Amino acid sequence: MRGGRFPLAAFAPILSVKRKECRMRRRMMSAAAAALVWTTALAAPAVASDADDIRATIGAQLDAFRAGDGAEAYSHAAPNVRALFPSPQSFMAMVKQGYDPVYRSQSAVFGALKPEGASFRQEVNLTDSRGRSWVASYTLERQADGTMKITGCTIRKGDDLAV
Repeated sequence: MRGGRFPLAAFAPILSVKRKECRMRRRMMSAAAAALVWTTALAAPAVASDADDIRATIGAQLDAFRAGDGAEAYSHAAPNVRALFPSPQSFMAMVKQGYDPVYRSQSAVFGALKPEGASFRQEVNLTDSRGRSWVASYTLERQADGTMKITGCTIRKGDDLAV
């Protein structure tokens, strides 16, 4: 040891291990970042590609309600709904009694769409026949045959007078 300095050669094994640890950490961070980007990229298109089907399904059912076409409206109901209401007539009776703002909506504006596990939640701002505002919250799932079906709907009063 001259002049109070340590020979660097003595630390070479330690520095080599530290460099390997740093490289390994960088690789692990890169792999984690790549995995995050990959899963985000896969999830985003699923929502985007399903959005058109979701809106078309809800829109077609609303059109069928307005036209009084029970069979067409019922065709957009998922198996869980069909199990509760085994015919278009019983389904339409339920909608008329409990979902008049949906059954006789004058206008519909699609709001937020959110994935919820294997299903989706679509908010729809409705105006009823009296000009009152409502928010219908639909849940939908893609079926084994590839079609999008409505699994449920809840309604609540909207904040404004009309949509």
